[in-house]
Amino acid sequence: GPTGYMENSISYSAIEDVQLLSWENAPKYCLQLTIPGGTVLLQAANSYLRDQWFHSLQWKKKIYKYKKVLSNPSRWEVVLKEIRTLVDMALTSPLQDDSIHQAPLEIVSKLLSENNNLTTQDHESIIVAIAPLLENNHPPPDLCEFFCKHCRERPRSMVVIEVFTPVVQRILKHNMDFGKCPRLRLFTQEYILSLNELNAGMEVVKKFIHSMHGPTGQCPHPRVLPNLVAVCLAAIYSCYEEFINSRDNSPSLKEIRNGCQQQCDRKPNLPLRLLHTSPDLVSQEATLTESRLKPVIVTSNEIHVEVERNNTANQKMTAGVGNDSEPNLIDCLMVSPTCSTMSIELSAQADRILGCYVEILKMLSDYDDWRPALASLLQPIPFPKEALAHEKFTKELKYVIQRFAEDPRQEVHSCLLSVRAGKDGWFQLYSPGGVACDDDGELFASMVHILMGSCYKTKKFLLSLAENKLGPCMLLALRGNQTMVEILCLMLEYNIIDNNDTQLQIISTLESTDVGKRMYEQLCERQRELKELQRKGGPTRLTLPSKSTDADLARLLSSGSFGNLENLSLAFTNVTSACAEHLIKLPSLKQLNLWSTQFGDAGLRLLSEHLTMLQVLNLCETPVTDAGLLALSSMKSLCSLNMNSTKLSADTYEDLKVFVNYIL
Repeated sequence: GPTGYMENSISYSAIEDVQLLSWENAPKYCLQLTIPGGTVLLQAANSYLRDQWFHSLQWKKKIYKYKKVLSNPSRWEVVLKEIRTLVDMALTSPLQDDSIHQAPLEIVSKLLSENNNLTTQDHESIIVAIAPLLENNHPPPDLCEFFCKHCRERPRSMVVIEVFTPVVQRILKHNMDFGKCPRLRLFTQEYILSLNELNAGMEVVKKFIHSMHGPTGQCPHPRVLPNLVAVCLAAIYSCYEEFINSRDNSPSLKEIRNGCQQQCDRKPNLPLRLLHTSPDLVSQEATLTESRLKPVIVTSNEIHVEVERNNTANQKMTAGVGNDSEPNLIDCLMVSPTCSTMSIELSAQADRILGCYVEILKMLSDYDDWRPALASLLQPIPFPKEALAHEKFTKELKYVIQRFAEDPRQEVHSCLLSVRAGKDGWFQLYSPGGVACDDDGELFASMVHILMGSCYKTKKFLLSLAENKLGPCMLLALRGNQTMVEILCLMLEYNIIDNNDTQLQIISTLESTDVGKRMYEQLCERQRELKELQRKGGPTRLTLPSKSTDADLARLLSSGSFGNLENLSLAFTNVTSACAEHLIKLPSLKQLNLWSTQFGDAGLRLLSEHLTMLQVLNLCETPVTDAGLLALSSMKSLCSLNMNSTKLSADTYEDLKVFVNYIL
């Protein structure tokens, strides 16, 4: 017969039998294929390759057979038997390939999608039959849809607990991107909702979350948290989705900011729109003057929103954003009377979904090892604007924000602030006047306390509070809140307040409580010491002995006048960033040597705001990082900077070269 390479292909359906040639004197490493009209011998290079061909051909032949049998099902008991045989074949195949398990799942998935008249019992039998294949494989998209339907229709079925639980656990542990597999996310979402429908409800969900975290203090699976957060965000968005999609025709944020109330060309019937790129303001549509005085009601199947219009909607906006830029979310929510009277009512089903997934976010925030990543994921405020205007949502989410505010780790509580300049964050949203603030400023005080105790004790932060939150700060100080008393004292100490009447009002506020009076007296004493310290005279150069501490420096500077001090060396001492509060009081300081100290980023931020005359700075062998070094760009007089043996990156080095003439 013919030899060499095959000229024509043979379809798998034409192969009647496959055998290994094993008789004596048979050609080596050959397979015999039986086809209509004869046989074909295939010769491999070695026995391993021959065996691979043999098992592959057998697999393909059987898969073709099952596709044919299951494409025209007659009796479902026969179909179920064939599915079980197919699964057994996949599990026992010696072939090591993902498609070996995926092919049977896809066959079953296609079978289910083409047969919608199956009974619930049939559904469960099929799910149980394919369960072994799901232990190490994600279900394909159509199968996910089938699983979702089962979760919705039979949430209390034992199949949900016994079969779906390990599948969802595997998805959460190993999925890398729900964007590529949205139905996996939807299946996980429906599975969690079905757990919530059980008698124990959220307790079952809580146990499931705990099982995903593990019993130790550190979750061993890094993908679990981001996947859970992605599911929560999608579920919360879905609660408002139908309403979000029902309108897109409202004034721009710039018009809202400018108090747009006049008649315009756009259609007047839809008062809200969604900006998908950022969770900006829940906008209002105002047309004729008479319409401003009437409630406007917008309804959909999922949400009922009532917006009360009133004559104060034209109030002047006070935040410091340029006229040509659209205002940020919190800015508008804080000053817009319309938004403050908005109420959103979800349907019973959407309300249950919202309650379940906000509760999960609260659970996630209780795990210490998950909190930093959770804070980072939520820092950009990844929720739709309708959620931020929904009182129930912001009230429930407050627990999560409180957990961030209580965490002493900077990587956590720094996420209360905006993700970048020009945007507002949770700090503004839950501040007095913010749309989410439902207390008298207790959470606001907690946030300020933790931020001030970290690296945010800076002039910029105090300026922001003075411009936007001075009223709430004074009110809380009047009620004896120690953090706010400290804030007001720092505003006076750093000359944040220019207006004399405002200064007098702050002093009156401080003197109205015992704690305020005591701290104001301490401030006055510090100011007298400061005047003595800054009085002209004293040395122009000063070097502290090695091993000196922050307390030693403070004691030295309180001993006389240092108004002439231009060169200070703290090299090889034990000073830290805490000494920055004393250094910024030296008015003539031009050269500062911090070589081999523990002076860090927090101290650099303070120096950058106050020591505007500094020309030479030595940070060699200090623990400063890029975050602190970038603050030096505001020091316009700085001409020499030594950063040898620091954690300086190449990018930050290039950025600083623009501002500093000489860098080591």
